[in-house]
Amino acid sequence: MTIIYEGILLGLTLSLLLGWGPALFALLQTSLHRGFLGGAFLAFGIFLSDLFLIGLGLIGAVQVFYKPNNQLLFGIVGSIILIAFGIVTYRRKVKVNINIDNDNSRTEDKPGPLTYILKGFFLNSTNPFVWIFWMGIVVGFTANYEGTLISLFSFFATALLTVFGIDLLKAFSAYKIKKYIKITYINWINRITGVGLIVFGIYLIIKTLITFDML
Repeated sequence: MTIIYEGILLGLTLSLLLGWGPALFALLQTSLHRGFLGGAFLAFGIFLSDLFLIGLGLIGAVQVFYKPNNQLLFGIVGSIILIAFGIVTYRRKVKVNINIDNDNSRTEDKPGPLTYILKGFFLNSTNPFVWIFWMGIVVGFTANYEGTLISLFSFFATALLTVFGIDLLKAFSAYKIKKYIKITYINWINRITGVGLIVFGIYLIIKTLITFDML
């Protein structure tokens, strides 16, 4: 049971203390803009991204990531993708069918589930801090549990399910307060989220270039 508790603690730490990156802004914005299901699918994409990174770490890809040239490339490419997401989000405007009440309003041209899943996956995967976090956790806990498969599976499964559960709660909470927020406010939330993603992407580029003495 100790492994389960440790996994829950890690999941809570990641969600509540370290989960204030671009994926969180996108999760809240999507839940407000597209409803709970849109936020839930995006949260599932984040879950798959975390699972993918843990899998890479467990098969030894952590050594590839920690090569300086790869870190530089990943940092720049990831930052550019974040900025692109930010620009798209900033320019997005909510359109409401005037024949439907606000409480039951729907946006036009609603994307499918796969779009949300991929968005969550790539937003999370292009954040270098998420890579560093999971790779560090994988290395540390693999050594701690001496590579025992059952222990590692229990630990990471519990951590990921905890994170996923909290992300669903965030999406549901954002969805529930949607009816109290006017469309104008949602458009401003889109702009704030977009600016946040752009600023975060620029910050990552600068940090990456400084790290490798290129500024």
